[in-house]
Amino acid sequence: MFCAALTPLDADLAPDHAVFAKHCRHLLSEGCDGIALLGTTGEANSFSSGERKALIESVVKAGVSPSQLLPGTGVAALTETVELTRHALSLGVTTVVMLPPFYYKDISEEGLYASYSEVIQRVADARLKVVLYHIPQMSHQPIPHAVIARLRAAYPDTIVGIKDSSGDFANMTAMIEKFPGFAVLAGADPLLLPLLKKGGAGCITATSNLVARELAYVFRHYNDDDAALEAAQNRIVKARERASQFAQIATLKTLLAQQTGHAGWRRLRPPLLPLSQENADKLLATVPQKEPV
Repeated sequence: MFCAALTPLDADLAPDHAVFAKHCRHLLSEGCDGIALLGTTGEANSFSSGERKALIESVVKAGVSPSQLLPGTGVAALTETVELTRHALSLGVTTVVMLPPFYYKDISEEGLYASYSEVIQRVADARLKVVLYHIPQMSHQPIPHAVIARLRAAYPDTIVGIKDSSGDFANMTAMIEKFPGFAVLAGADPLLLPLLKKGGAGCITATSNLVARELAYVFRHYNDDDAALEAAQNRIVKARERASQFAQIATLKTLLAQQTGHAGWRRLRPPLLPLSQENADKLLATVPQKEPV
């Protein structure tokens, strides 16, 4: 169970390394198995390569084990994807989450396969494990099953899983059935429980920034079918619904600022913007007083 971690920003809208390291330690203490940093929720595509590298370096320096980090390294430029992936490996991070190239549209399956294949060949490191990132509503580039099959056949020790943030549960279960041993990870918090029951591997989700303990409980007790499991799932669903009332990243940051008492969490880097005060007030009015956000 991995958290798609938010990225805190300082007054200059640069990643706040100290606050981020503290957040990572908190998430791990709440039961997360690892931190998926610099993904969609972490505003990765708003940061330069240098900023991305510095954030990973800072969290490793702060004592978080590289084995607990799953950074996003997929960007539009092939050579930059290689650079970011090699950098992660140089720090001891061996598993990365990799977006497909996402600027050019209507890319052929051959082109998509060639892009991932070229990155793996150029990185040329047997330690590398790649979790594909299927989020077509953002990338406008789906990852078809035929491409997954080719990549797994060519690089069976490298292409180890996929984060499916499409919300298409049928696609997730189809991959579980089609690709034995391939880790299918849900990108939507409420889908963790049903996916585990179908043989899924877990999740990389945004609302775990707020309800990591509940998601960890579901991950470890999904076969119990008792009142505690039902209660945890209900809190997860409510938290996800609350986080989806307005623009998700801004909403999550507003909720995390309220939960931690650190107002700086509300900052986003343009073009993303914080919630208006009116919407923030509406959101926070829905937060129960005696249960986790």
